[in-house]
Amino acid sequence: MPARLSPAGIRLLVSDVDGTLVTNDKRLTPGAQAAARAVEQAGIAFTVISSRPAFGMRMLVEPLRLKAPIAAFNGGLIVPPDRLDPIEGHPLPAAVARRAIEFLAASGVAIWLDTETEWLVLDRSGAYVDHEIRTIQTMPTVTDRLDRPGVIDHAYKIVGVSTDFELLARCERELAAELGTSATVARSQLYYLDVTHPLANKGHAVEQLSQRLDIPASAIAAIGDGRNDMAMFAVSGLAIAMGNAAKEVQEAADFVSASNEEDGFAVAVERWILPRGAARAVAGSAREDSL
Repeated sequence: MPARLSPAGIRLLVSDVDGTLVTNDKRLTPGAQAAARAVEQAGIAFTVISSRPAFGMRMLVEPLRLKAPIAAFNGGLIVPPDRLDPIEGHPLPAAVARRAIEFLAASGVAIWLDTETEWLVLDRSGAYVDHEIRTIQTMPTVTDRLDRPGVIDHAYKIVGVSTDFELLARCERELAAELGTSATVARSQLYYLDVTHPLANKGHAVEQLSQRLDIPASAIAAIGDGRNDMAMFAVSGLAIAMGNAAKEVQEAADFVSASNEEDGFAVAVERWILPRGAARAVAGSAREDSL
């Protein structure tokens, strides 16, 4: 895919979190933190977009020195980095959330629900619950119903969870076909099937950040590893896929970095982001004009 980068250079770097910024055991490496500081020092704004809830990214704010708004639920909720007050929010319509819950229950997969402030589960001992606790450093609220009034109206994400990846892939296809344009249905991991608002996609989030920060999309670089990252690749001036990304994700990017286990984020920053930073691009243009 040809690069679409603005001649003015990169002014904003947007990164996925899981599989990109952090290792498989959810560590933020010293290399990633140093790379984030280098981006800041180069005058490039930096933020993150993730399928995680906003409260599940709070541990990243200080070590990454995040100052720009961050996007949770694949862009369904945009908040300041230091609090959960929505700048923009798109919860699922209650009827759509109920239908997703009914479908997933009938399919035999576990179901979670995320509001802007809470993670609800039906079974504390279910598959991947402990994994998610470690990931977002938050305990779930156990409930016997996910469709309660006051909860279902704040459903930013319904998650189908299963150790049967083929079953979840089939659920993805069938539920996406059934809900159509009323929801975004996509796996954020092989074991997580996310159902979110139609505007909860990373491409829309990048467009919103572009407007709010007054930075043209052509001056934005995006880096990620998942199929849900391809939407932000499509609207960004520069797209970088991680080495651990699937082939289709790599083919949608301008460059492919090392894996998240090999500090691929830091590699990408050094190799493709800093050399294309806005300050450097402007300096280079000034030198050319003087010749």
